Amino acid sequence: MAQHYDLIVVGSGPAGRRAAVQAAKLNKSVLMVERGRRVGGVCVHTGTIPSKTLRETVLNLTGWRERGFYGRAHRNKQEITAEDLRRRLSITLDHEVEVLEHQFARNKVSCVAGAARFLGAHVIEVTGDGGIVRHFHGDSIILAVGTHPYRPGHIPFDGEAIVDADEILELKRLPRSLVVIGASVIGIEYATIFSALDVKVTVIEPGEGLLQFVDRELVDEFIHDLRDRGVSLRFNSKVASVARAGDGCVVRLEDQRQIGAEMVLFAAGRAGATDTLNLAAAGLSADARGRIAVDKATFRSAVPHIFAVGDVIGFPSLASTSMEQGRIAACSAFDVPAHAPPQFFPYGIYSVPEISTVGMTEEEVRAKGIPYETGIARFRETSRGHIMGLNSGFLKMIFALETRRLLGVHIVGEGATELIHIGQAVLNLGGGLDYFVENTFNYPTLAEAYKISALDAHNRMPARQPSAAAFDELRKAAG
Repeated sequence: MAQHYDLIVVGSGPAGRRAAVQAAKLNKSVLMVERGRRVGGVCVHTGTIPSKTLRETVLNLTGWRERGFYGRAHRNKQEITAEDLRRRLSITLDHEVEVLEHQFARNKVSCVAGAARFLGAHVIEVTGDGGIVRHFHGDSIILAVGTHPYRPGHIPFDGEAIVDADEILELKRLPRSLVVIGASVIGIEYATIFSALDVKVTVIEPGEGLLQFVDRELVDEFIHDLRDRGVSLRFNSKVASVARAGDGCVVRLEDQRQIGAEMVLFAAGRAGATDTLNLAAAGLSADARGRIAVDKATFRSAVPHIFAVGDVIGFPSLASTSMEQGRIAACSAFDVPAHAPPQFFPYGIYSVPEISTVGMTEEEVRAKGIPYETGIARFRETSRGHIMGLNSGFLKMIFALETRRLLGVHIVGEGATELIHIGQAVLNLGGGLDYFVENTFNYPTLAEAYKISALDAHNRMPARQPSAAAFDELRKAAG
């Protein structure tokens, strides 16, 4: 007999854990199924948390943030090893798992480890260690299985010199040179992290550029910074083959060029981890990249009682948005009203330097035909930026000319992913230029860049003219 639950959640990443806890708080019986031995999913074990921990470790050990004062040769630790990077990673991951386990226990969410597959629309089979098989029945089911690295057949992955974005966390040594195939968010994050370690990095991208959804002015600044650090960017370049050669690898491009490096990281996308779920047994299917189609308001799939959330449904594939999707799906499963997330959410790219953006890009504003003005504040021109030794980075805001409302905020540089939340709040509350001009910011802080950027836009905007309605009121008052 299958054990019954009001809700079964498959996958304990950000989307799954938020869905499980939300349902538990609605006094529903909840089962969490996690393929790995420890809860946390891709986010905790191979994705968001590990890559950001690696980034912070590298910046600390290399003294990266002090190079503006002491030069590029400055290091906190002269000989940095792969073990140095893994040590902090292990401590961080253990802490994250402990927090999650306590959260599930506190909310009485049952957990089982094993690989899940559908036997029917309401029944799943879970195969655990030792081949132990258990069956569970759920009135509702939420799939939060996440993704795994896309691994095309023509790339000879070996886990040592030719690796994917999961395997790179298990490095036994640091390479002196690295080729990154794919200028995806993940690819760019790792490319810049290894560049900060003074590894010679080459990025190969078949498209015309990188980060196409980011404001072009930010991308131009970012590319200039990478090239200034010696990162080689090969756009419009397709990989024909990758092969081991001696102690390293050779990447051959379709235009016959060859690039040698000690290590190759393939980071050209990810695929939904749905291949082992036996979706057909539940009346579901996935696309060529393993993604499940859902109604983006409720996250309900083609089968009404089955929901899908997080990376497995595609863009934006952020931990922050995935959590909100999990909450909404759990509420929808039990017909509980769930407030919709705000229209604008921040996007953070944890590269070196960071990039973060919210709202419309300048390209989108132009496409919509909205009259606008922009304001820019460069971090090196702020007192805080000078204290920190920042030589690059800026904050850009876009305002509508007619209403002076904020349309978008775009930041590249130190602290971008933290600073963006000020702009996010003003944007979602319908604020505009006057808020930034009239308010006081702590001094010295990087947040002052908001006021500097707003004043920059204000100084180039035409004087505000009274509206037609205002003119009518003036005429009436004048008799």
